[in-house]
Amino acid sequence: MAPIAAELGLSAGDPYSIGLFCAGLAFLVAIAALSYQSERAFSAAVIYLGLGLLAGVGLYVLGIEPLDPIEDAELVSRVAEMALLVAVFTAGLKMERNFTFASWRSVVLLIALVLPATVALIAAFGTLVMGLSLGAALILGGVLAATDPVLAGDIGVGAPGDQPREPEEPQFAITAEAGLNDGLAAPFVLLGILVAGGAAGDVVEWAFVDLLYAVVVGASLGAAGGYGIAALAVPLRKRELFLPQFDGFVSIAAPLLLYGAAEAIGGYGLVAGFAGGLAFRRYEFGHEYNRRVHDGAEVVEKLLELTVILLLGSMVTLAALDEPGVAGWLLVPALLLVFRPAAVFLFFSYGPLTMRGCGFVAWFGVRGVAAVYFVTVAVQTGVLPLGELSTVVWTALVCVMASIVVHGVTSSPVTRTLGYESRPD
Repeated sequence: MAPIAAELGLSAGDPYSIGLFCAGLAFLVAIAALSYQSERAFSAAVIYLGLGLLAGVGLYVLGIEPLDPIEDAELVSRVAEMALLVAVFTAGLKMERNFTFASWRSVVLLIALVLPATVALIAAFGTLVMGLSLGAALILGGVLAATDPVLAGDIGVGAPGDQPREPEEPQFAITAEAGLNDGLAAPFVLLGILVAGGAAGDVVEWAFVDLLYAVVVGASLGAAGGYGIAALAVPLRKRELFLPQFDGFVSIAAPLLLYGAAEAIGGYGLVAGFAGGLAFRRYEFGHEYNRRVHDGAEVVEKLLELTVILLLGSMVTLAALDEPGVAGWLLVPALLLVFRPAAVFLFFSYGPLTMRGCGFVAWFGVRGVAAVYFVTVAVQTGVLPLGELSTVVWTALVCVMASIVVHGVTSSPVTRTLGYESRPD
């Protein structure tokens, strides 16, 4: 069909033109949503989700088929992947602590104990209550165990230079956990895929390759690469070979390089991205350059977050909401109100957090873009039958939407009540 401008006469109702109008409107609303965010009682992500749901209604009215998380899994996963790789690098840039066990004890507990416990609890619920096969239940557990670095940024550690003092331990733990556990949830998703595909006998290979090798390679390459990129970029900038106005572009180049290199040799790119952000920050702790790189990354991160959540909302239909069944919907309160809090309070009962800090960390296990990414990756493997696949996918997505709303609405009130003020905009 010829472009509108090449046709004679006037025409109206072209879906492409309407789509451009809606995209521009969404960006304007996003700018307003991100402005003065700390002064509102809900996060920008809640607004994005609402816009996505409205977009879904608009698509229905126009007779346009929305994207489907199963049929269009590759496209959705690629968009979510881009958001994540920038977000984990940004999370790494925020971290200023020395690498001692005492300094990172809370993060170690969250990764080594709370993460696998959450996977196990969700998997048990999936098999015993939802009637899923063990493989499908493990996939669902791995998908929903990962907390989200994009959404956790609203209640975690602020940008370089924002913190006048050492950040509160719970905020540090939330940010570091969200940056790390996206990559470290991947082995559990892969384990579920192995079991669902009838390759449970390959567990030893999984332990050495998908767990040990991939994590170590991702972390090592990310640390070396992040430090190396900073060692190259900082001197070039001081010699005015890199102009300051392009500092933000480093935040795109660095995570792309680290993620691509790690994945190319079988490592976890998301682990590499977080380790790269940590190492990049440690080359030069001065806030000015790190702050500009961080701010560039955060702009890209927020735009990609907007895209992913808009896509998520636009994919929702009444039929899709019926896919999890009653048992799948029951997982929402079980996950948010029971599994995460129980695991946190159990493993933090003897420190290093106060009871108030435990409450903060227990409540803000935010699910978001990471779950969208992992569930669409699992779809592409084709190991689950369609009926069970639809249940897993839409159960994960309704948990994400519930988390966006519940945690988005409570972020400001809870942080103020517990004395952990949200970072400034």
